[in-house]
Amino acid sequence: MLPMVEPARRVVVFLPGGVTPVALSYAPLLDELAAEIDPVLKDLEVYAAAEPPDDYSVLSEVEALRRTVDDAHLDTFHLVGYSGGGAVSLSFAARYPQRLKSLALFEPANVPGAWDDDERGSWRDFNAAMADVPPEQMLGEFTRLQVRPGVELPSARPGPPPDWMASRPSGLRAMMSAFAADDTDRAWLRRCHFPVYLGYGLLTEEFMVHRVQVLAALLPDIWIEAYPGVHHFGPPQRTQPAHFADALRLLWSRAERNESRPTPDGDTTYAA
Repeated sequence: MLPMVEPARRVVVFLPGGVTPVALSYAPLLDELAAEIDPVLKDLEVYAAAEPPDDYSVLSEVEALRRTVDDAHLDTFHLVGYSGGGAVSLSFAARYPQRLKSLALFEPANVPGAWDDDERGSWRDFNAAMADVPPEQMLGEFTRLQVRPGVELPSARPGPPPDWMASRPSGLRAMMSAFAADDTDRAWLRRCHFPVYLGYGLLTEEFMVHRVQVLAALLPDIWIEAYPGVHHFGPPQRTQPAHFADALRLLWSRAERNESRPTPDGDTTYAA
């Protein structure tokens, strides 16, 4: 009898949002997928030191991700990004489209490139609301402004906050400034011919609907899923991990079926 050949495990890179470290952010989802994938967990570069560097930018994050996958000898891979990590994932995809087999996003914090009038207005209103908030209240206000009115947010866990929380106010401000200055050409996203999954919660503020519409007009192969009863701070990788895992399996299977197809002419790297 011939020995049974085990199916190859997928290599999947994960980027977190701007608050929770990657291992905690994806823990329930990783439990669901433990037997199927080899995860590469990449925390955001903005937290690599106690304070963000003066020259911090989205390109800093993109190039840190590139170095991570290069060091892991990954020519191509599946990428999953949430919130701030989703914004970084989009900028990476725009600059290095040939590196990705697929891209899965939940509520990216930004679409790279020049903003339209709605995006500028949302940024102006958000920035104005955050301008005079003291550091000890920043995370609470940051959270409240991103959900629809009347949404009940989870209570803070009892006891002292984890040590990593101290770096979040300065890191979040640095990330918001970096998104506003991101000069990635969003038209490069049209060169992303791999499949993209984009999820968003129906309890997240209205600006997210417009962000989804922008991406729907840019990405050639996109599957959009709206999550009832979900908002930005209860993402499906934590609140609905079995469902999210099933969505990822479908995305990855589709990407792998497409791998034998020829790459469209002109699909090149747009690295700075």
